[in-house]
Amino acid sequence: MEKPRLDKWLWQARLFKTRILAAREIRAGHVKVNGGRIKPSRGLERSDLLAIRREGYIQELQVVDFTSRRGPAKEAAMLYVETEETVAARLAAAARHRAGTMRAPAPARKPDKRQRRQLRKSLGKD
Repeated sequence: MEKPRLDKWLWQARLFKTRILAAREIRAGHVKVNGGRIKPSRGLERSDLLAIRREGYIQELQVVDFTSRRGPAKEAAMLYVETEETVAARLAAAARHRAGTMRAPAPARKPDKRQRRQLRKSLGKD
């Protein structure tokens, strides 16, 4: 099998939702191969090391295999191996995200007219 394009492989491995998003992230410098910046059309080889900058951490992967189509998630996960440090960083980022979203619980109901006036007054909009 010939070397696949980097943007296509990232899409096939389900690391990005579309090929356009993968190419955009590569051009922005958020994806590095073997420590260097590259173009979306670069061919990948087995054992290449990818570093993908995500929100809150850097995901490091080693390319294991190629495929000719975008298959289910279980098949896509077999195309790469994630480093142990990355797995720990991803879980820590998910925990931070959950903790941040739990900080402000949703109110039981909408504010009434008096409460809306008080909110506007406290925000300085009145």
